[in-house]
Amino acid sequence: MGGHGRVGRAVGAVALLAVPVVIVALPSVPLFALLGPVGLDVFGPGAVGGFVAAAVLGVGGSALLGPILVDRRIDRLPEAGLEDRPADFVADRVATLADEVGVDAPSVIVVRADAANVAAVDGYRGSRLVVSTRLLSLPQDDRDAALRHALVRIRTKQAAVTTALIPALALVETLALAATLLVGRRDERTAADRRVNRIHGYEPERNRVPSWAYAVAGLVLWLIALPAWIPAAVGDRLYVAGGRRRADAAVARLGASERDGLGNAVAFASDAVGAADWPPLLDRLSFVSMADAETGRVRGTSRQEARVRLARLRSKRSL
Repeated sequence: MGGHGRVGRAVGAVALLAVPVVIVALPSVPLFALLGPVGLDVFGPGAVGGFVAAAVLGVGGSALLGPILVDRRIDRLPEAGLEDRPADFVADRVATLADEVGVDAPSVIVVRADAANVAAVDGYRGSRLVVSTRLLSLPQDDRDAALRHALVRIRTKQAAVTTALIPALALVETLALAATLLVGRRDERTAADRRVNRIHGYEPERNRVPSWAYAVAGLVLWLIALPAWIPAAVGDRLYVAGGRRRADAAVARLGASERDGLGNAVAFASDAVGAADWPPLLDRLSFVSMADAETGRVRGTSRQEARVRLARLRSKRSL
């Protein structure tokens, strides 16, 4: 990894760590400043205590809740119900690949899903791979390349950092999506609908919430979310999406078959149906992003990410 990549990864990690700090700081810093010895002073000792509390409670709270939140979501996924022999084969294959990658073999959870994806999780239960049955149905080289990719993200600790920060990122994403939907909300009845209703003797109620009120509410919500959304978007682009590209490079360096297999897996996972079958909470931990267009824009990324990755893998130049 070059110097530029290391700097990008560091900046992205700092940006992600700032997200829970900002979330807690928004209420805590004014409160601590107000309770300080000189009243409301955003640069006084009270405010400094608020920032310290935000750093400790924000990062610590997210790190404590992240693995619990992810574990509960994984527990609700439909199990694949594999027989003992196929299950043992998957575990043995992951163990072999983990040895090649240079990481302790994680436990493997195979879930029944149409999405061809694998999520790398690292929390209280240790590192784990959540693998869909559809990914396992890919040709061996493609499947192994996707599994190697997930194992590289465990080795580089990207899975551990992202798992710890999932609660803060999910909260910011939810607020931003809600704000975006409110801003774009329109009246349900068009002018043609109202004409038809009047012809049939029905006049729509006049006390409905106008569309401008939704837009104002959305803008207010965006202003509230913006201080945390900015570092979240930067972290998503530089650390999460950048981490996928760095894992691509690590797998591609192993040889032509691994590079081609990874390209095939990225192409299939991105284009095949089944994205809606993959839990949104696991998306940042996954081999390929399954976010829809709206969610991708809120994160500061897009569906173009997979196309860019695939173009780099298909090219003969070094990643």
